[in-house]
Amino acid sequence: MRAPLPPDRKPAVRHKSAIACLLMLAAGAAVTAAGAPAAPGASTPSAEEVAVQLRDAAMAGHDVAYSWVSELTSRFGPRPAGSANEHDAAEWAAARLKALGFENVHIETFPITAWVRGPEHAEIVAPSVQPLVVAALGESPPTPAAGLEGDVVIFPSFEALKAAAPGSLNGKIAMVAYRMVRMQDGAGYGPGFAARADGPGEAARRGAIAYLLRSLGTDNHRIAHTGTTRYVDGRVPLPCFALSNPDADQIERIAALGETVRVKLFSGASYVTGAHSQDVVADVRGRDKSPGVVLIGGHLDSWDQGTGAIDDGTGTAIMVAAAKLIRDLPHKPRRTVRVVLFGSEEVAQPVAPFGAFGGHAYVDNHKAELATHVIAGETDFGADRVYGVALPAAVANSDFARTVARVLAPIGVLMAKEPAKGETDIGPSVEAGVPAFDLMQDGTRYFDIHHTPDDTLDKIDRQQLDQNVAAWAALVWLAADSDVDFRAHAPAAAPQAQ
Repeated sequence: MRAPLPPDRKPAVRHKSAIACLLMLAAGAAVTAAGAPAAPGASTPSAEEVAVQLRDAAMAGHDVAYSWVSELTSRFGPRPAGSANEHDAAEWAAARLKALGFENVHIETFPITAWVRGPEHAEIVAPSVQPLVVAALGESPPTPAAGLEGDVVIFPSFEALKAAAPGSLNGKIAMVAYRMVRMQDGAGYGPGFAARADGPGEAARRGAIAYLLRSLGTDNHRIAHTGTTRYVDGRVPLPCFALSNPDADQIERIAALGETVRVKLFSGASYVTGAHSQDVVADVRGRDKSPGVVLIGGHLDSWDQGTGAIDDGTGTAIMVAAAKLIRDLPHKPRRTVRVVLFGSEEVAQPVAPFGAFGGHAYVDNHKAELATHVIAGETDFGADRVYGVALPAAVANSDFARTVARVLAPIGVLMAKEPAKGETDIGPSVEAGVPAFDLMQDGTRYFDIHHTPDDTLDKIDRQQLDQNVAAWAALVWLAADSDVDFRAHAPAAAPQAQ
């Protein structure tokens, strides 16, 4: 993987040349339906030809994405939900979107309970004194001012903790030592997520006074991966911390020697009731009055330890850059492309729903028009290359899917066998009936960085960032300039040869 290029890289000549070629090709064209090839000798381009030009313009070096995430992370750093940094970043994003020529740009606020990390530290106090690297998990309550101390009971899995008898952890500190498996699609995260979200509640039910979790990360660095937990009856029931992977190893090794490990923990975390977060909404308006909306987005908030570059600064940057390419065409797509920069994705709330609070707020604010949302997608998995695309089942065996395959295959994006499911922020829209599409990114190294102080701008590979923009611009254009019904029932599969 090539090193990130310095900020003074000058791809503008390639970028402007590619865009100029695109504009010359598309100028004044009446674009045909997605998937329909241009007639022999025709001078006007098809939607597929425009998609190819959008793809190639982005691959040539489209500066909007990198400049967006660079300025976002440099100006505002970490953007915890409900913080001044998150609010300021939203105001900045709205102003930038207006300057980039987007329409209907506005901010939609909603109330939240914010969580604030305070000073925190931990150490082994027996059988010897050793420092530990920890991070309080999101929404964790503070410890007493003097900290708390207890013997550690280690469980190899969350299931093992749940199998423990009531009262068996009275006065103890529970520790789940699940080791996350490195996978390209990030599948190793799922089994650990429940341990992080629900572990504190399960430990409290068995009498524990605190909860430790081996970090949900695939690295061996001595940094801890934070992440959200779940409120139980309006509160997180006990202080809970992620351990760096080397420190989790250390505790397990000491226990394997037959020693009882005793740990002291301190956290000065706090809550801010009456806080707010916000969604930033911007449109590339379609040329037809009522053909529907293609919804795309990422989340603007981040955890507090790094600067939220890959989670999810790059997601917002990819969405804005892809939509900007489409916006700069000399003609509009048939359908409106809506970019939403969601707020408060990273944290839970004391009342349902558990997560995606910005996604739920969007649905609440747009109930009357959700029926016009034809398809939705988001990116929240860093900026490494897209390798797969999943479409709604309704178009799995269609001209639209075949067009997408032709356009994206040259940049290494292949069709997935399973239909799209959608991600966290668009989840509430999908639950409300909006079909989803997924562009699947290579997550091999994502969980080395995720939710840590290492989530910073230097981790972004600009070439792979460009490839993301290329895939999104091409696919979103094809969806927005088509009349495809993504909500329709999937056609019956053709009989297979025996």
